[in-house]
Amino acid sequence: MPDQIPFSSLPPLSDFQFSPEARLCLNECSLKLDEILQAIPERDRQIFQLRLQRWFQNLHDGLAPVYGHRKDFNGFVQRLIEKMALAFVDRPAALKLLDMKRDLQPDWFQHENMMGYVFYVEQFAGKLSGVSDHIDYLQELGASYIHLMKVMQSREGENDGGYAVTDYATVDRALGTNEDLQQVCTDLRMHNMSPCIDLVLNHCASEHPWAESAKAGDEHYQGYFYMFDDRVLPDAFEQHLPEVFPDFAPGNFTLDEKSGKWVWTTFNHFQWDLNWSNPEVFLEIVEVMFQLSNLGVEVFRLDAVAFMWKRLGTDCQNQEEVFDLMQALRTCSRIATPAVAHKAEAIVAPDDLIRYFGVGRHHGKVSNIAYHNSLMVQYWSALASRDTRLMTRALAEFPRTPNSIAWATYLRCHDDIGWAIADDDANAVNLNGFAHRHFLSDFYTGEFPDSFARGVVFQHNPATGDRRINGSLASLTGLESAREQGSEYLVHLAIERILLGHALICGFGGMPLIYMGDELGLLNDYAYSAVPAYAGDSRWVHRPKMDWTKAKLRHEPGTIEARIFNGVRAITQARRRTQQLSARYDTEIVDLGHPHVFSNISRHPIGNLVGLYNFTEHMQWVKIIDLPDVASLRIVDELEQQLLVTDDGHIQLSPYGRLWLS
Repeated sequence: MPDQIPFSSLPPLSDFQFSPEARLCLNECSLKLDEILQAIPERDRQIFQLRLQRWFQNLHDGLAPVYGHRKDFNGFVQRLIEKMALAFVDRPAALKLLDMKRDLQPDWFQHENMMGYVFYVEQFAGKLSGVSDHIDYLQELGASYIHLMKVMQSREGENDGGYAVTDYATVDRALGTNEDLQQVCTDLRMHNMSPCIDLVLNHCASEHPWAESAKAGDEHYQGYFYMFDDRVLPDAFEQHLPEVFPDFAPGNFTLDEKSGKWVWTTFNHFQWDLNWSNPEVFLEIVEVMFQLSNLGVEVFRLDAVAFMWKRLGTDCQNQEEVFDLMQALRTCSRIATPAVAHKAEAIVAPDDLIRYFGVGRHHGKVSNIAYHNSLMVQYWSALASRDTRLMTRALAEFPRTPNSIAWATYLRCHDDIGWAIADDDANAVNLNGFAHRHFLSDFYTGEFPDSFARGVVFQHNPATGDRRINGSLASLTGLESAREQGSEYLVHLAIERILLGHALICGFGGMPLIYMGDELGLLNDYAYSAVPAYAGDSRWVHRPKMDWTKAKLRHEPGTIEARIFNGVRAITQARRRTQQLSARYDTEIVDLGHPHVFSNISRHPIGNLVGLYNFTEHMQWVKIIDLPDVASLRIVDELEQQLLVTDDGHIQLSPYGRLWLS
């Protein structure tokens, strides 16, 4: 029996579903493939051809609405296919094997054993090479997904935390080399950890070579950006645009003195928005994506995707073309580097958030993973108010998600907390949305009477009343103030709030992400203000350096670090052994009619799991008969792996208590 299937035995195009337009486009655009693919074994050529055929309709459906009107559309698609083929030819054998594994296990990122750890490389390990020295720490915590931040070269001085990129394909010289990144990715993969890095899609630094060429008058590269000769169009756009950083970057356009043109700069004057209506930008980013994928990157966090498309008369966020472009980018990975997943960083209103998984014609095609910003916001809201009714209402309103995706659940990240609370949700539970957002800002800056939090205001906008908040998890949950007061009782409550949050994100059915230092209770780092590059950006208050001396205390019984670390570790271990927490299965919100306890249910063929979370410092009771699918005679808490003793038909929840019931 021959060990290779001849090309003639491959499924003909008629065996796949194509629109007439997509079939014609593929026939015209795949003519040069044989020449490129001759460099690899016949079996690999067959695999690439099959993947191209399988996913081409998705690719065409994403590209045609954006670029299909162009006369050179087929030529553009031809160039894109050639880039995919070249990336596949160059792909290392170990990664092609990983591709096959992921083809066979496409739900790999949905498993209950997936748990992420997020850090700035410089703050965690100094250099990329130092990350491998701490793999044992990551394993001890239970991490299986590692988000390496600020990896690629960014501008000197102010750089928006590394998100003003000057070279998409080269590692920041302060952190190491591309070879170092490849080695770290290999080391993590050998320990069953998937490396993630950021791919900044909305903008690049004003010092990027593309921008420098545009400043010098190169029309080709000026087409990579939004550049205007006068203020007529910028002023028209500005009527509908919000300000992301009103304190230090008001407005959305910056005059470039060298070219004399006004440049679209949504975030900072040194971050130039990319013009995605130009297909050359798409091709450039795809090529970078493939280069990094072939170094071993397994997940791309797609930064600031909500802003990628501009339309006059709108706020230029969440436009339909954003989802077309994201579908096309994800499909490129599916064809050439299928081991790679895409995670959407879309910090948007709840009604828009679900769209980053794809709805309607984009259903399940946009990204693999998206941040559950609303879960994060509602955790902080309920913690401050001790009232879970808004949380229950807001999260229950989310539509069902495709079963091929996973929420990224988290309590903190490197960015600020914005109070994305919809007025209609607030009204439904008799709250005033504006007043509640004002209360939350007061509470988490410590201004509200008896607040336990120590946070810092970020980007106060008097016109809208918007005040975002910065602060580490420990400082916002009361550990900083408790230690100042020397109160063991308050320390205990702060630790319980931290563990409540980790149980929530681990028990919600997505992929939980732990931000560096939260597992040890690291406090706000106010020394950031003495560093010139950081002083103007208070987000650095919750981006401290990893304290490895404190990390050693995790093995010293009774220390705060040990109590938090071992508590978090127990939760992550419980998650790994609880099959109901796979993201493949539905998570539903349960309205208990209880103002202080939040509940959700994870539905699974082996039996359902009910989560209960007490958001107060007082004992709470829940009636067993109010819980769906829970038998009253035998209830097991999967967090503690023990039978639960009930009290006269009630379940008792200790202060900030959490239970996973089966």
